Amino acid sequence: MSTLPPIDSTALPAGIKSRFIDNVNGLRMHILEAGNDDGRPLLLLLHGFPELAYSWRKIMMPLAEQGYHVIAPDQRGYGRTTSSDNNNDDDFTSFSMLNSCQDIITLLYRLGKTKVRSVMGHDLGLGIAANLALIRPDIFESLIMMSAQYSGPPPLDTPSRTPVIDALKHLGKKHYQWYFSSVKQADSDMINAKQGLKEFFRGYLYFKSAEHPKNKNIFELKEWNADELCKLPGYYVMQLESTMPETVLSNVPDSIVLQREMSAWVTEDDLQMYSDEYQRSSFRGGLQHYKCMTSGYDQNQLKVFSGMKIKCPAMFLSGANDWGNQLEPGSMKKMGTKDVCEDWRGWELIDGAGHWVQEEQPEKVITALFKFLDGVGTKR
Repeated sequence: MSTLPPIDSTALPAGIKSRFIDNVNGLRMHILEAGNDDGRPLLLLLHGFPELAYSWRKIMMPLAEQGYHVIAPDQRGYGRTTSSDNNNDDDFTSFSMLNSCQDIITLLYRLGKTKVRSVMGHDLGLGIAANLALIRPDIFESLIMMSAQYSGPPPLDTPSRTPVIDALKHLGKKHYQWYFSSVKQADSDMINAKQGLKEFFRGYLYFKSAEHPKNKNIFELKEWNADELCKLPGYYVMQLESTMPETVLSNVPDSIVLQREMSAWVTEDDLQMYSDEYQRSSFRGGLQHYKCMTSGYDQNQLKVFSGMKIKCPAMFLSGANDWGNQLEPGSMKKMGTKDVCEDWRGWELIDGAGHWVQEEQPEKVITALFKFLDGVGTKR
């Protein structure tokens, strides 16, 4: 197993430290941490794709300064978290939703923690956070879901999505989740991007941000069918023969313009961190999580929880300019019903933010988080 060093403190905001926790469900898990571990309520932050624990850097210290102990791990397959099987490409099942939940439960056990005041999940991390709250209400006291959807565990009779994916192909399109599920091919495409990995990250972040013109007028899709899905931007429904780097390159201005447009929320050092970490670790681990979804493996495992509801206080937070809110038509409304969350505290859509809400508008996110946290359980 690799013995990578922690992230140098000079690369992190003051007060955030990088360290490793060994023997976490077969992982040496890298975490970022802020706030004293002196009995303060714990907040757990779970990133999505292609993100890292580093993606939470802007909100960790503000949370810690308000009396919380804050932990953000690099999840399985990401960043400096390494596994004993070297993330074997031929066995994607270790990246399943339930095994990812077990990673987090084991991490808490290794840290000696039995309660989490709130678990926050962004993008792919949302599913892990929501399922943790669903199946371990004894540990997780509240839930904050960010920039994706959750409509409860799958029903026992769930229709196949293959006909819609096939219909997209007939229209010369493909869904990004199925593209990412190619794993080795998608990884090679991104690692070897024509524009270079750092510029790919710059363009990809911009393409899904509030800055991009295609994210200015978000509307609700009617249903999950090929014609409706084709209304989504190219980073979600791609041209059939295009790679993600090609899709990005054809939809963003040159790097000089991007630097100017993004200067308020992403720095050259940030982009270097992302590109360096993924150049070393590859995208493969993160992509395996998509394969677990599109193959039906996650769905079949999660059916054992069919009909269960999240009982703890829960809310949804996202950028107002995030098409990710429309990937599953109807799910935004459904997650706020008693069929999914019994103690729903509402939706918060942040103006001036796209998909990377905690990076694009950290101050507004912090305000929304404090409002929610102050309203659940014992005050901090």
